[in-house]
Amino acid sequence: MPAPAAGRNRARAPHPRPPHSKLASRPEWAYTPFHSGASASKTDGSTDDRNGPLGPFFRFGVPMSDLVAKTAIDRRLADIVTPVIEGMGFELVRLRLMSGKTRTLQIMADRPDGGIVVDECAEISTAVSAALDVEDPIEENYTLEVSSPGIDRPLTRLKDFDVWTGYEARIETTELIDGRRRFKGELAGTEGDEVLITIEDGRDSYVTIGLKFDWLADAKLILTEELIAEMLRQKKASGNFDESQFDEIEESEGEEADEAEQPPTKH
Repeated sequence: MPAPAAGRNRARAPHPRPPHSKLASRPEWAYTPFHSGASASKTDGSTDDRNGPLGPFFRFGVPMSDLVAKTAIDRRLADIVTPVIEGMGFELVRLRLMSGKTRTLQIMADRPDGGIVVDECAEISTAVSAALDVEDPIEENYTLEVSSPGIDRPLTRLKDFDVWTGYEARIETTELIDGRRRFKGELAGTEGDEVLITIEDGRDSYVTIGLKFDWLADAKLILTEELIAEMLRQKKASGNFDESQFDEIEESEGEEADEAEQPPTKH
């Protein structure tokens, strides 16, 4: 279905690297009854071989979820850029350092109440690039790409599952749970540190299960007409709606397929 906006904005700006100076046991399910009725970019990079512990990275005393930053280098980068992003009044949604001929540092950011626009992504890109120039954490040339989460956004913080209660999502767990890792259903909020999702349990029967947030390997909203309508409503209500700032909607599956390219800006 054609629609005016995908909610993910992107611009990219590569530049050459400057001279280098130097689970456990099987989880259990919790069952309860259910009655359902913008982007901007730049590049840079080198490293100084500073190695720290590979344990959990903490942000203001709270462990950073693997859904936000998965690998040790992702977490190190998130540790650098999070204070910059939050200091500007935004939130880090997800960070990935992707491999390829030229590595790409993908950063998803948003306003606390949603609705980030392309100019704000550009401002974040400029500020983050400056911080990375100082810290110098990446060895190779790379492209910095800052974007909004998009409509079919990844769910990376526990609060996301409350915000998007009532919408469909796909969740994948790190461990097999009753022989499966993938779950598709309607989000039902949270309870403590559990994510609640309502799934089919046989023909015309539904059950709400609780999955520990720490068990999740991936989670993402499913693009539906209801979700598109809600996102457009929020954009219009915020006064930030401008069709020219958004890509056309592309329904995709998988993490790497999330990223819709726009022509890069050279620096």
